[in-house]
Amino acid sequence: MSSGGGKRKAKHEEHEEHVNHERWLVSYADMLTLLFVLFVVLFSMSDVNQKKFAQLAQGLQQGFGSQSAAFTGNYAPLDGAANTAQIVQIDPGANPGDGSGGSEGLNKAQQDAIVRAVQAEDRKKASGNAEKAAEEAENLKAIERKIADALAAQKLLGSAKFTIDQRGLVVTVVTNEVVFAGNRADLRPGGEKILNAIAPVLAKLPNNIEVDGHTNQLKATTTFYPSGWELSSARASTTVRFFTEHGIPKKRLSAVGFSDTKPLIDPKDPRSVTMNRRVDVVVLTMLTADQAALLPSAAGPDGKLHTGQTTAEYEAAKKAAQTTPSTTTHD
Repeated sequence: MSSGGGKRKAKHEEHEEHVNHERWLVSYADMLTLLFVLFVVLFSMSDVNQKKFAQLAQGLQQGFGSQSAAFTGNYAPLDGAANTAQIVQIDPGANPGDGSGGSEGLNKAQQDAIVRAVQAEDRKKASGNAEKAAEEAENLKAIERKIADALAAQKLLGSAKFTIDQRGLVVTVVTNEVVFAGNRADLRPGGEKILNAIAPVLAKLPNNIEVDGHTNQLKATTTFYPSGWELSSARASTTVRFFTEHGIPKKRLSAVGFSDTKPLIDPKDPRSVTMNRRVDVVVLTMLTADQAALLPSAAGPDGKLHTGQTTAEYEAAKKAAQTTPSTTTHD
């Protein structure tokens, strides 16, 4: 009985090995089938109808009126490919780098039409940029009026000047001895009062804010800093830190020191001693570079340094401009 049981066990083991071999063959066959289908699809996608392609090339030649500007109809095998492809011949007199090849085969009327189309597109783009710049200039003037209102409420309107340049709205705070002491970067009470009036307006804007520190052109030694670079940067950083403590997010702020490299007025002018020693708070525009370049001209007189105009002054000027005297003629 024991020998019989051993034979049955051996047969059972042989049967299990046979089943395992069949399962592997089925998987292998499925893989080969999928690979075959894949190559059939790839081959069908790469099969180009050369006759139709040649007809397309001939139609392009007739449409552009130039043999050299279109396909020539020649065929040559591609390296590593089983099918053939059409060779596109380039006009030997055309230089792809200078843009002259696209109109070589066109007559004068066609070339003039292309020139007019390009000029019209340039005019359209320039007009769009000018409109954007004019709209942004009005927005910046509105911001100026809000800042001027806040300063006027504290009787500090004369402590800041305004300009609109390609960067945006520039609020110039002349430091003198009111904002910072000589050779120092610590805000004085008068400076805190000025910045405290400006900060709430800036906090409500979506624009980024850049603070630029400047020193005058005097050859005096900077007692507490190695040079004017460190002093101007420290003053800009102090202003930025004040703004962060008054509701303006850090990610919207940046501080830059220019030392004496960007004077506001001619260093030969006696006023330069105080005027060039300043901090500029710049409300940066969100226009593109091409559009921002038009901001100074779009701003008109506000593109030059001026005293801020309050909302009341703006409304009064607007009303006066709308009121024109009427004239009566008599026969």
